[in-house]
Amino acid sequence: MAPLTAIEARVLGTLMEKARTVPDSYPMTLNTLVAGCNQKSSRDPITNLGEAEVQEALDGLKRRSLAFTARGSRVDRWEHNFQRAMVVPEQSAVLLGLLMLRGPQTAGELRIHSERWYRFADISSVEAFLAEMRDRPEDRGGALVVQLPRAPGAREARWAHLLCGPVDMRAPAPAEAAVAPDTDGLAARVTALEAEVAELRAQVQDLLAQLGLSPPGQGEANDRA
Repeated sequence: MAPLTAIEARVLGTLMEKARTVPDSYPMTLNTLVAGCNQKSSRDPITNLGEAEVQEALDGLKRRSLAFTARGSRVDRWEHNFQRAMVVPEQSAVLLGLLMLRGPQTAGELRIHSERWYRFADISSVEAFLAEMRDRPEDRGGALVVQLPRAPGAREARWAHLLCGPVDMRAPAPAEAAVAPDTDGLAARVTALEAEVAELRAQVQDLLAQLGLSPPGQGEANDRA
């Protein structure tokens, strides 16, 4: 199968998600599919696709037998055909759908994000299906996912799908060092505050003198003397 475009992957992932999470509104019209692709939650990256772009992606998916229109409807409603076309089990389809919608993720993140799609027993179960897709033989179409190099300081490696073709396997660059504190600016602020406190103290002492009062603590010291 020819690699998917990024928009085709977003459209396909959205169809797969809504089929499992909101079955009452599935199959999907073009309008609802556009809204699903562009939603702000559970998407990485956030997109702003138009109807023409989504329709073009649907046409591309249809040519690959990955999507089709439902029969008996006055308005075209779209369904995915992912599992049958790719010959993968439900669990693998769920993981691939999440990777298409949210980008690279660890096995732990995939298990958490899959709660509304499918409940995996544990992380080991997720890892087993990922490994199976990674080691998929060439006579079945080859690998569908790849394990990325672990980022510096990360506890787990992330996984990415290969439905859009090869991915960049270079290790992520180390995070930039934290910006050093502005010690010069801090010192200047402390100096200004000290001057302000000294000025306020002088004003208080002047006011007490005008009122004929002793500064706080001084009267008690005189009494003890």
